[in-house]
Amino acid sequence: MTAAFTIALDAMGGDHAPDMVIKGAAAILPRFPQVKFVLFGDAARIEPLLRQFPALKDRCELRHTAEKVGSEDKPSHALRRGRNTSMRLAIDAVASGEAQAIVSAGNTGALMAMAKFVLRTLPGIERPAIASFLPTMKGETVVLDLGANVECDARNLVQFAVMGANLAHSALGRHRPRVGLLNVGVEELKGHDEVRGAAELLRAVQNPPFEFVGFVEGDDITKGETDVIITDGFTGNIALKTAEGTAKLMSGLLRSAFQRSLLTKLGYLLARSGLAMLRDRMDPRFYNGGVLLGLNGIAVKSHGGTDDVGFAAALEVAIDMAQDRLIDRIKADFSGAFAESLAAQMPTVQTEQHVSSART
Repeated sequence: MTAAFTIALDAMGGDHAPDMVIKGAAAILPRFPQVKFVLFGDAARIEPLLRQFPALKDRCELRHTAEKVGSEDKPSHALRRGRNTSMRLAIDAVASGEAQAIVSAGNTGALMAMAKFVLRTLPGIERPAIASFLPTMKGETVVLDLGANVECDARNLVQFAVMGANLAHSALGRHRPRVGLLNVGVEELKGHDEVRGAAELLRAVQNPPFEFVGFVEGDDITKGETDVIITDGFTGNIALKTAEGTAKLMSGLLRSAFQRSLLTKLGYLLARSGLAMLRDRMDPRFYNGGVLLGLNGIAVKSHGGTDDVGFAAALEVAIDMAQDRLIDRIKADFSGAFAESLAAQMPTVQTEQHVSSART
C-alpha cells in the first residue's frame, strides 16, 4: 500500500484563487486516495467552496489567514512582512515536516525568496533552479533553469544536471535520463566558457546518475532525444516563452485556416478528433508546474493564470516527487562517489576558465 502524505496549498495564490485551487485538488482525489491537504487562506471564501466537494472536505484541514502575497509584491517585501500570509504558512508546513510538498500559484519571486529562506538549499547545491516540462515528439522533457539564475557558472550547470535528472526520474519515470547542455552548436568549441566548462566536467566525472549526451541546440528541445535540457535562467526563460508563443501561434493559424470557407469548415469536421488530440498535446495546462529544485523540501509553482485543470497538473507533479522521495535522491547524489569525482575535477575547470577569460 502506498504511504499517505500531505500537500500544503497556498489557497489564495493565483488569479483565480481560491476557486481553481479547491476544484483542482478535488479533481485529483480519485487518482490519489492517499493524499491529504492542508489549506491556508481566507476561511470565509474557502469554506463555501469546500461544501461543494464533500470528499475533499473530508481529506483536508483548513487554516484561516486573512493575509496573502499579492501578485505585485516585491520578494523582499513579502519576505519581511509576509510571515502570516497563506504562501508563507504553507511553506512553513513543509519545513516543519507536517507536509511533504507545497504548491502555490502565487507570486513567483516571493515564492522563491520565501522557500529559499525557510527551506534552505540542499548540501552541495549553491543555487536553486526552476524546472518545468515541455512537450516533445516522444513525450516530455525537463528544462532548467527557467529564470531563477540569469547567470550561471560551470558548477551551477552541473548541479542543475543532477537535479534535473532526478526530476525526470520522479515525474517522467526515466531511470537513466539523457541530459543535454543547451548551446549555440553541437561542436565542442562552441559556446561560452561556462557552458564548455560544464560539458568538460560532465564528461570527466565518474558514476553520474544520468547519461550526458553533450551539446544540444534550440531545435533539439522538442525532438525528444534528451530527457533533460540544462541552461542558465536567462536563456531558459526565453526558450520557454518562445515555445509558449509558438504554441499559441500554431493554434491561431489553424483556427484561422479552418474558418476561411465552407470547404475548410467541412475539413475541420472531418479532422476534428485529430485536432482535439493535437490541442490537448499542446495545451500548456497539462505541463503546468514549475519545480523549485535544490531546496530542502518540495515546492511547486503553478502558473498564476491557470484554471483548475492546470492546478491539478501542478499537484500531480508535487505528488510524483513526494512519492519518489526526490529530495532524498538528490541528497544521495551529492554525497556519493559522483560528488567526490565532481569535486576532484572542479579546480582544473575553474583554472582553465580563469585563463580563458583573462585572454579575452
